[in-house]
Amino acid sequence: MSCAAEMGAISKPKSMSRAKQWTDEVENLYRFQQAGYRDEFEYKQVKQVDIDRWPETGFVKKLQRRDNTFYYYNRKRECEDKEVHKVKVYAY
Repeated sequence: MSCAAEMGAISKPKSMSRAKQWTDEVENLYRFQQAGYRDEFEYKQVKQVDIDRWPETGFVKKLQRRDNTFYYYNRKRECEDKEVHKVKVYAY
């Protein structure tokens, strides 16, 4: 069962912190937040679709924004070191 299904109707995070260093998780959060979502849970609640990922890295490949335009991402890292501190990490 996916994490979003386990969360059920919980939609608000309990706390938020900023990323301190780059990780795979921070990379994916960066991509979701560029597209206008908090994280994967909010994206799945709003769009109710499966997330396309790069098989080699597991990074998000494509996201649909709220205005129905798409963001396409590369296989490699896109969140530069100077952007890491802008990424919000939510705890539920």
